[in-house]
Amino acid sequence: MAARSSRNTRSKGGSRAKSTSSVRRSSGSRGRSSKSTSKRSSSARSASTRDTSARGRRTAASSRSRAASGRKQTSGRTSASRSSAASHPLTDHDEILQWAEERNASPACVRGTGRGEDIGMIRLDFPGYSGERSLEHIEWDEWFQKFDDSGLALLVQERTARGQKSNFNKLVSRETAAGAGRGRSSARRSSGRGETGSRKRAA
Repeated sequence: MAARSSRNTRSKGGSRAKSTSSVRRSSGSRGRSSKSTSKRSSSARSASTRDTSARGRRTAASSRSRAASGRKQTSGRTSASRSSAASHPLTDHDEILQWAEERNASPACVRGTGRGEDIGMIRLDFPGYSGERSLEHIEWDEWFQKFDDSGLALLVQERTARGQKSNFNKLVSRETAAGAGRGRSSARRSSGRGETGSRKRAA
């Protein structure tokens, strides 16, 4: 009887030991599983962060590219506008005649400035301007004769800064026009900007 009780006791003790060992193994498995899950979550978060960062960099690069393109287009339009608005001298008769006819300008001289056969100071008269009292219309042949005899150049502007047809014109000596042309070329080379002529009409 005592022997059976001892065997039962050892059997119960062995069962408890096995149960405890099983619990430990189960607990260890859960711990390893939890660590593995944690590592996978951390890796997933890290990958997501890298993807987000990459998308952010691509977006920023795209924005910079669009901004640079916009600046180039604006710069191109501004340069074209400045080039069109810059004044330049004309001495060729056909070019002067074409410029004047495009603006319905007529050859004229200033009343009271001529003597004898000298027609005096020459000008261009535009429709709608207040030159009726001070200007007298003459022929183009007379105008160009005085123009060449006096060694003049006609400084003109094709377009205003806003792109409208310009009537700006000024009669200057050809030496002055040549010097102004060299000055504008030097300024464009050094700064990339041309001068813009005045819109005032010569009286």
